[in-house]
Amino acid sequence: MQERIGISLDSDLLTGFDALIKQQGYTNRSEAVRDLIREKLAKEKLANPKTQAVAAVFVVYDHHHPQVSQKLMALQHSDFLKIISSIHVHIGHHDCLEVILIRGKVSEISKLGENIVSLKGVKLGRVNLISPHQH
Repeated sequence: MQERIGISLDSDLLTGFDALIKQQGYTNRSEAVRDLIREKLAKEKLANPKTQAVAAVFVVYDHHHPQVSQKLMALQHSDFLKIISSIHVHIGHHDCLEVILIRGKVSEISKLGENIVSLKGVKLGRVNLISPHQH
């Protein structure tokens, strides 16, 4: 059940918000505000290290770099119970993109993700967390 609320905003803030939601393709303010609230609640939930979450770990590396592929594989196998899936894509002559999906407690998957991203030979890496139970 949805409930109606009202908020007051400065006109400059509202103008900027309207421009942003138009650019992002929202058809109304309500859905944009709901998404902002959901995002804030999810971020707050992920601040708890015991929260169950899913992480997508993105790494770009030069596959010619000595043993980076083997180190990535070894890390994935060392925590195979947390690894949901991985995908390997060739994005250039030398560069590969590896996307690794991890499930577990925020503290554990954050550490595993950072261990993957910090491997010698990784050119670019990012760990994105999301809580699967957002109500």
